[in-house]
Amino acid sequence: MENKPELMVRKPDWLKISLPQGKQYLDVREIIAKKGLHTICVSGKCPNLSECWGRGTASFMILGDICTRACRFCSVKTGSPQGIVDWGEPDRLAESIEKMNLKHCVITSVDRDDLPDLGAGFWATTIRRVKERNPGVTIETLIPDFNGESVLIYKVIEAGPEIISHNMETVRRLTPKVRSRAKYDVSLRTIETIAKSGKVKPKSGMMVGLGETEEEMLETMDDLINVGCQVLTIGQYLQPTRKHLTVKEYISPEQFRKYKAIGLEKGFKFVESGPLVRSSYHAERHV
Repeated sequence: MENKPELMVRKPDWLKISLPQGKQYLDVREIIAKKGLHTICVSGKCPNLSECWGRGTASFMILGDICTRACRFCSVKTGSPQGIVDWGEPDRLAESIEKMNLKHCVITSVDRDDLPDLGAGFWATTIRRVKERNPGVTIETLIPDFNGESVLIYKVIEAGPEIISHNMETVRRLTPKVRSRAKYDVSLRTIETIAKSGKVKPKSGMMVGLGETEEEMLETMDDLINVGCQVLTIGQYLQPTRKHLTVKEYISPEQFRKYKAIGLEKGFKFVESGPLVRSSYHAERHV
């Protein structure tokens, strides 16, 4: 069904962002381009690209830039990578992190349902290569659900990142509409597996403004707390193109502050909640 222009809500002033500029931004862009790497900053049309790159940070995206899933909120390209994997990518990423002199890095990936292990082995190799070349760096990994298979999730856990995040994205009722193949309970199971390992800090992220109610948000918070999630990020959904889901509501900064307060009361160790917050926003605080 086509989006009707009259239903598109005007962005409020608190969602205005600055244009990319500055030497740090240019340096990060040059390193990423030279090494042939991908970032979710660009592929996901992140509104914080200017701020993050301007202070020398980026969220790297491995396993290429073609996702085998087609979530209706995400602007990453979708299709069939046909089992192709670039095994030189882990070393190029490790070199880039060294060149950028990062103390903390965030790594995410596309979904790779075309691979026998869904990309878990590549994930483990990447983490280890980054750690070998950058022994002082801390790593947050934002992983797919790996279909909730604990054996695959443990491949990532055993590689030794400090944080493993898997995003719920939205509330239970909206999951079938917002996400393509991902299931609410599979995502909860993925986070529970991470938490039960006792080896890494479990984290998740959610978007608001898709039509969810406050009650549904609080129910999802409870579900996350019950499976052991420790860190939660909450941010405004922004429609990346006219082909994607429309914004139902722009949530006020006051409501974001309320969600943060409630989340901390419920037991999360850290809640990052604000209109421009994304799952990797200020990720270094969450270690």
